[in-house]
Amino acid sequence: MRNNFAVASSPHLRSKATTQRIMLEVCLALAPAGIAGVILFGWRAALLIAVCVTTCIVSELLWQLVTRQKVTVNDFSAVVTGLLLAYNLPASAPVWMAVIGSVLAIILVKQLFGGIGSNFMNPALTARAVLFISWSALMSAADPAPISAIYDPIANFVGKLGAGGIDVLSGATPLNALNAGSTEGLSLMSLLMGTHGGMLGETCAIALIIGGVYLCIRGIADWRIPAAFIGTVFVCYFFMGGAEMALYQLLSGGLLLGAFFMATDYATSPITGLGRVIFGVGCGLLLFVIRAFANYPEGCSFAILFMNVATPMIDRFTMPRPFGEVKKHG
Repeated sequence: MRNNFAVASSPHLRSKATTQRIMLEVCLALAPAGIAGVILFGWRAALLIAVCVTTCIVSELLWQLVTRQKVTVNDFSAVVTGLLLAYNLPASAPVWMAVIGSVLAIILVKQLFGGIGSNFMNPALTARAVLFISWSALMSAADPAPISAIYDPIANFVGKLGAGGIDVLSGATPLNALNAGSTEGLSLMSLLMGTHGGMLGETCAIALIIGGVYLCIRGIADWRIPAAFIGTVFVCYFFMGGAEMALYQLLSGGLLLGAFFMATDYATSPITGLGRVIFGVGCGLLLFVIRAFANYPEGCSFAILFMNVATPMIDRFTMPRPFGEVKKHG
């Protein structure tokens, strides 16, 4: 029987970009937020970052050794997961919580689904959601004011620059205040500099913006997702409470960290340009609905995770259809 299938070679494109180089650039982009977190929150922030990164690396290494897989810890993807998880923890979080979250992120979310590129949800965000549901009191009580701003001369200087000569910072987070309809004690400068309560890697907006813009300029992150995400949140809050309220919402909570560093994850975001715009808009709308109408003042993690699940459907409807045919030979 004659074979009616034609085989044609594809114009395979090669790129000099490797997983290791991409992950190293992400680590570099995350560095300003980590440095700011250590300055603002002190040694506890440095400890949690070290524990999360180390546990993620060890978990991936042990899993691959036990299952006799190729060891890939040198691609630095586990380091990125550890950094993102640490940035989503409060500085007062116990070390055991950081260990559990790291193991969940690497083993449950990443490795059980086939390793890097095969997970359908962001590992760090999924682990954070599990920790929040399991130990909500610790995660919620873990929104203290930057403790080192009282003792550390550098942080104190930053605090005075951002909040008009403060000596002690309130423990309430900006989102809690905004959710209560109050902007007392808040200023755009304090939100930019990070002199307020929050997760250790999300408070300093200027550090996140610097890192995010760097990723977009380098082509590591597609600008469409953060632009659509942040733009949608701004527009929604602009019509709800004006430009000032919109800016407060953009600079508060985990929006910038999520938009630049987690929503842009290659494995869990759409492939097409249109799909990425839809993904970003969806994240923004969900975040707005959760923050504005639910009892929970944040919502960034859950918005991104929901859109991660919707990514295959977005790809299905935005993927261009093939046109034409391949000529048969012989």
